Amino acid sequence: MNDLYTDIGYKSINHVGEQLCGDHVEIVEQEDGSTVIVLADGLGSGVKASILSTLTSKIISTMMAAGRSLEECVKTIVDTLPVRSEHGVAYSTFTIIRIDRNQTAEVIQYDNPPVIYIHNDKVTSYPKIEMHVDGKTILRSVVRLSENDLFVVMSDGCPHAGTGRSYNYSWEVSDIAQFMAEMSMTGYTAKVLSTMLVEQCDKLYGGEPGDDATACVVKMRRRVPMNVMFGPPVNPDDSMRMAALFFSRQGKHIICGGTTASIAAEYLHKPLQMDYSPVQDSSVPPMSKLEGADLVTEGVVTMGKVLAYAQDYLKENENYEAWNFGHDGASRICQLLFEEATDIRFFVGRAVNPAHQNPNLPISFHIKMKIVEELSEYLRKMGKQVQISYY
Repeated sequence: MNDLYTDIGYKSINHVGEQLCGDHVEIVEQEDGSTVIVLADGLGSGVKASILSTLTSKIISTMMAAGRSLEECVKTIVDTLPVRSEHGVAYSTFTIIRIDRNQTAEVIQYDNPPVIYIHNDKVTSYPKIEMHVDGKTILRSVVRLSENDLFVVMSDGCPHAGTGRSYNYSWEVSDIAQFMAEMSMTGYTAKVLSTMLVEQCDKLYGGEPGDDATACVVKMRRRVPMNVMFGPPVNPDDSMRMAALFFSRQGKHIICGGTTASIAAEYLHKPLQMDYSPVQDSSVPPMSKLEGADLVTEGVVTMGKVLAYAQDYLKENENYEAWNFGHDGASRICQLLFEEATDIRFFVGRAVNPAHQNPNLPISFHIKMKIVEELSEYLRKMGKQVQISYY
């Protein structure tokens, strides 16, 4: 196992007029440290396509969890799914990427658009071996991984974007590959990159997609630790011990809350100062500055905003521009936790803030704890390694 981290993000848009997406992405973490990503595309759109793509990805995921080989999974899917007689095509196509302990990527492709591989910010070819299962051609590849390697997996709604609806007759795979190679230089996460690709497809469709379109991006990154201290400990005598453990950790240090910031300032023997930098979101309280800390923000209100952004990030990701380009405390925390961090350690104080007991304020100790628990769960769903220490 190396110190690389597999960053995975995906985004879908539905065929115009359909409530369900005919594409489905499934991610499975295996006990041996490997990760399996499956993107399945059901034929057509709507309910039937959704069922077929979900069935395909679930079968593969279940077999992987049972320790079956990729070859067995492929054969089972190909043998199980019927072929539509009038067109001679499968009812569901799929792409599988298996990241083996962040060292190699095994890519299995069945009738989906070709997987784009970007290495050193350039579109790069990779070897493909043909496997024939029951007369069907499966492509298999093995790629050794390096930092910043990028894989772009798509359903056919992406390269078909624009057909008959814009100045483009169609957006070819080669066009998408060049677009993503340029975007890979920005340093954005896999989730943001997949969102940008699908939004571009939506524009080419004129906002009325003629097919379901899904993009899944897999990006290899170095592990980046991050530490968050939120709230003072129950026992005031533990304040300096909590601060010492917090600042002894490798990585950046984020401090949330006024009392928490005062504890950090006392530990560091540095003055705590207000940050008067202009911000765009007036609903987020101002930040502070403290030498030795990377970010100092207000507590519950700011973290509540972060929680709302995290919920959206895992769903439609409609607000990514707001926090990605924002300068307020909530946006800065999102940039550090969502974009940069891979391993996050929370240091959470259980003390009750007397100011929060004002019945006129909609804030309580239980809300703070709930924010920590829910945010941690959302971060884990983003693929982050999260630990929480309570004091």
